[in-house]
Amino acid sequence: MIGALSAEARRLKGPIDRARRIVAFTGAGISTESGIPDFRGPGGIWTKFRPIGFDEFVASGEARREYWRRRFATLGPMERARPNRGHRAVAGLAGRGKLEAVVTQNIDGLHQRGGAPPGRVIELHGNATYARCLDCGERHEIAPIRAAFLEREEPPLCRTCGGIVKSATISFGQAMPQDAMARAEAATLACDLFMAMGSSLTVYPAAAFPLLAKRNGATLAILNRDATGLDGYADLVVHGEIGPLLGAATGVD
Repeated sequence: MIGALSAEARRLKGPIDRARRIVAFTGAGISTESGIPDFRGPGGIWTKFRPIGFDEFVASGEARREYWRRRFATLGPMERARPNRGHRAVAGLAGRGKLEAVVTQNIDGLHQRGGAPPGRVIELHGNATYARCLDCGERHEIAPIRAAFLEREEPPLCRTCGGIVKSATISFGQAMPQDAMARAEAATLACDLFMAMGSSLTVYPAAAFPLLAKRNGATLAILNRDATGLDGYADLVVHGEIGPLLGAATGVD
């Protein structure tokens, strides 16, 4: 079977087969293959709108109204997206008992929908498929928020405490989730193979995890369409589409 693989897939297969504890670190590149635009890429939302920072969101009702307008105007691709071969291949590592954790910068929930155990998915930037109250932390589903907003254009308030409700994602100026960061650090220090996939590795503090793994003795593999700033530190660099390459290397269709 190995002879049928491309040279790039064979290079990935070896470290994966030898590893016992793998961290799959994923960025926008794995989800663009499902049709979700990269926020920072050409045509991404941040090329069209100035981001609304967290402090502005909290302080201004009009900013919150604009935030939810944009959210509902751009939800379409995320709602239509389906997990691709890359997501399934990552989930397959869990089935083989090799997956320490998925540490993801993505907010689309596709890893969980693709079969990765939810308890092993660490979302550094949150999740856009639901919302939370900033005061009491209660979870709110997007569908009823959207229905009410489209009717009245009033930013949502918590049904329990009356607090401000925001998509469960991390905005500019908002503190990174301490629990997720601590779990990601622990998983990084426990792994023997750290696979950074679909990330430019330029957004910190998340991009510090590959170097932490490397310095702790793990093999560092980078799979991305374009070069990254950390390629020079990696033990293995493969340029290409994540789904086909990772799927071939792991035997996942």
